[in-house]
Amino acid sequence: MNDAHSRIFRRLCSQGPETDMELPDIPVRRFDWTPDERLERFRACIESVHGEVHQIGADWPQRLFELLREKGAGNLLYGSGGPHGLELERSWPDQSVPLIPYLEPVETCRDSLFEAMDAGFTSCRGAIAETGSLVLWPTLQEPRLLSLVPPIHFVLLDATEIYSTFHELLIEQTWADGMPTNTLLISGPSKTADIEQTLAYGVHGPKELVVLVRE
Repeated sequence: MNDAHSRIFRRLCSQGPETDMELPDIPVRRFDWTPDERLERFRACIESVHGEVHQIGADWPQRLFELLREKGAGNLLYGSGGPHGLELERSWPDQSVPLIPYLEPVETCRDSLFEAMDAGFTSCRGAIAETGSLVLWPTLQEPRLLSLVPPIHFVLLDATEIYSTFHELLIEQTWADGMPTNTLLISGPSKTADIEQTLAYGVHGPKELVVLVRE
C-alpha cells in the first residue's frame, strides 16, 4: 500500500460511521471435519475438475522431479527467493530437468516465459476443503506469473494448512492483522467453454494443476 492509499485509509478509519449500525446476522457455515476428512474433501474437489493431488513427505523435491519427468516437462520455473526455493535447489536430483529461477521483470523475459517454460512451481498459504481451493499470496520473490503462465502448475501444500472453509482460514491465519495486496484462489486448471459449451483446458492459463500435499 503506497503513502497516498495509506493516508486515505487512515482518514476513513478515523471518521467511523455516522450512526450506530446493526451488523447483519449472517450465519457462518461450520464443519467439524477431521484433518483426514478435510484432505479427502479437498482432493475430491480438485480431482473433479481434472486437478491432481499427490501426498508426499520430506523428499518432495525428488517426487516433484519424477512427476516432471513423467509429464515430459523439460524445465521448472520457480522463485529462488520464495519460501521453498532454497530447499528445492539443495535437494534437486539433477539437471536433466533444469531449475530456472525467476529473476527478471516480465518486460525483459516475456518471450522465454511464454514460449520456453514447461512448468511453474509455487508455495501456497493454505487450502479450503469446502470448495477445493488453493490460496496463494504472490510476492516479488514468487510472482503470480509462476502460477498463471507455464502449462503445468505445481503447488506445495502443507497438510496442516487445509481448512474447512475460507472463513476458518481467514480467522486462523489472522488476515485481519495484515491483508495481502494480492491473493489468488485457485480451484483447478484453467478452463473455459465456447458458445457451444465445449469445455477446453489451458486456454487462459495452466492446463494442468498438480498439488503436492506434504504430510
